[in-house]
Amino acid sequence: MSKREELAVVVGATGAFGNAMVDRLAAAGLGVVAVARSADSLAALQDRVPGLVACAADISSDSAIAAIAAVVDRRVRMVVHGPGVTVAGGILTAPTGSMVDAVNIKVGGLLRLTRAVDGRLAAGSRIVAIGGHYGFEPTAYAAAAGVANAALANVVRQLSLAYGPRGVTAHLIAPGPADTERLRRVAADRAALRGISVDEVLAGMLAESSIGRFTTPEQVAWAVSILLAPEADAMTGSSLMLDSGRRRGLP
Repeated sequence: MSKREELAVVVGATGAFGNAMVDRLAAAGLGVVAVARSADSLAALQDRVPGLVACAADISSDSAIAAIAAVVDRRVRMVVHGPGVTVAGGILTAPTGSMVDAVNIKVGGLLRLTRAVDGRLAAGSRIVAIGGHYGFEPTAYAAAAGVANAALANVVRQLSLAYGPRGVTAHLIAPGPADTERLRRVAADRAALRGISVDEVLAGMLAESSIGRFTTPEQVAWAVSILLAPEADAMTGSSLMLDSGRRRGLP
């Protein structure tokens, strides 16, 4: 296989969202650098996606900057920052340190990623962060995710202003709850807190959607892929909501 001219760098590549995004970006003709902490999970992804470059790095540490920079050898068309954060419980019980850790992973991680590839970004490159519904519609049951994703929206807007003169755009994608193992951990947390079953919690979460659905990893990957279009320049700094009709507030 010939070396592809441009790269997509995906942080959190081995998760449910990450797998779907890697597939979409590879299908779009980009070389993919997959970043995750687990070397074993990355090896499995390499077996499935021909030509994928694996980068084992902890995005919560500044050491990730050098690790990512070392494997990025050509123009970066897109970076996608999509690591998950620990399910730490609700605002009344979550350890205060869990919120600091979540901001470090979401916000600090995004900044580490952009600094690792800064010299490879050019006009038309995209910086994409995967946030979440709870950053815009707070709940008492998802403290760390809510705080970190709200902060992430602010940082994406700042990056859009800082990179705009170079023709590089920054975007936030905010999915609603997705039917993944992580969601089931959140549901189990809520169920224990409220003294009800996990199935009851999941049914209540489905009822929050106007179409009665969870967002899927494939829908998130689709949203990432549409940002490759040149017309997406106009969306810089904005948040693309993929909440399946959960958001109640305006705008």
